[in-house]
Amino acid sequence: MTVTLADVAARARVSPATVSRVLNGNYPVAEATRERVLRAVDELDYVLNGPASALAAATSDLVGVLVNDIADPFFGIMASAAQSAIGESATGRGGGEKLAVVCNTGGSAERELTYLTLLQRQRAAAVILMGGSLEDPEHLAATAGKLTKLAEAGTRVVLCGRPPTPGDASAAALVFDNRTGARRLTEHLLGLGHRRIGYVAGPADRTTTRHRLEGHRDALAAAGVAEGPTVHGPYDRASGHGAAAELLARDPHLTAVVAANDTVALGVCAALRERGLSLPGDVSVAGFDDLPFSVDAVPALTTVRLPLHETGARAGRLAMGAEEPPAGGVERVPGELVVRGSTGAPRG
Repeated sequence: MTVTLADVAARARVSPATVSRVLNGNYPVAEATRERVLRAVDELDYVLNGPASALAAATSDLVGVLVNDIADPFFGIMASAAQSAIGESATGRGGGEKLAVVCNTGGSAERELTYLTLLQRQRAAAVILMGGSLEDPEHLAATAGKLTKLAEAGTRVVLCGRPPTPGDASAAALVFDNRTGARRLTEHLLGLGHRRIGYVAGPADRTTTRHRLEGHRDALAAAGVAEGPTVHGPYDRASGHGAAAELLARDPHLTAVVAANDTVALGVCAALRERGLSLPGDVSVAGFDDLPFSVDAVPALTTVRLPLHETGARAGRLAMGAEEPPAGGVERVPGELVVRGSTGAPRG
C-alpha cells in the first residue's frame, strides 16, 4: 500500500500541512516537530510525489558532508579538501558546481540520522561521513539502513576515516589504520625506555577511541609492560588538561603520556608545565593526527601523521565518481610516526 502524506501526519501527530511545510522547507517549524516529522517519514519510507518530488529533483546537485565538529581541525581539513575536490570533479547540471553542504552533528547519533534523512529527502547526489562512528548496536543498525536506502536511490556513499557499518556494503570506505599508528607510537616510547605510561583516551563509545587504545595496549602487551592509568574524555584541550592531573594522582611516577589526539596532548602539556614539570625531561608527551599546530608546539609534538587532506580529497573524488572505489570497497589508510622534541628518554 502506498504511504501518503496523511499517514506521515498521523504517525508524527501533526497536521498534513505541517508535514508539507517540513518537507518543502518553506515555513518555519519547531525543531522538535520537524525531527518528529522526519522520523515518521523515515519509519514509513514515505516517497515524495507531485510538486514535492519535483522540488527534490531540483536539488540533486547536493552533496552532504557529515562531521562531528567542524571547529576541530581534524574534520575541518578533511571537509575542506573534500569540498574542493567535489568542485573540481563535478560539473552539475548546466555546467554549475555541486553544492557541498557540511553537516555538523556535534557527535549526536540522533542528529546524524536526521541529516541522513534530510539528504535522502533531497535526493543528494552523494553523502560523505567523516570520522569515527558511535559504537551502539541500535545506532549502527539504523545507520546501515539509512546508507542502504541512500545507495539504492542512486546516492554515492563514502566513508572517510570511518570503518564500514556492519551489515552495509553500499559505501566506499577509506579507513585510517589507527591501531597500527597507536602501536608504533607506544613502541617508540618503549624503545626510549619508558615503562610507566599514562593514556588519555577519547570518548569510550567511539570507534577511533577503541582502535587507538587497542594499538597502545597491543604494544605494551608485546613488550611485557603493565598498562598504566587510562582516562577517557572528549577530544579537546580541556580534556587533556584535566586528565593529566588525574593520571599523576593515580601514578605520580609516570614518565610518559600518550594522548588521544594532538589537541588533547596540548592540554596535557599545559597541565604538566603548571605543575613545574619539564617536557620531555620529566614527562614525555605524544599525540595523534599531526594537526598543523603540532610542529609549532614547544617542544614540537611527537605524533602520528594521518594524511587528512589527501584522504578528504579522495573522498570528494569518490563521491563524484571521479575515482574508482578501492578493491573490495575498503582501503586501509596508514599513519606515519613523526618523532619530535616532546618525547625523549626518561631520566635515570
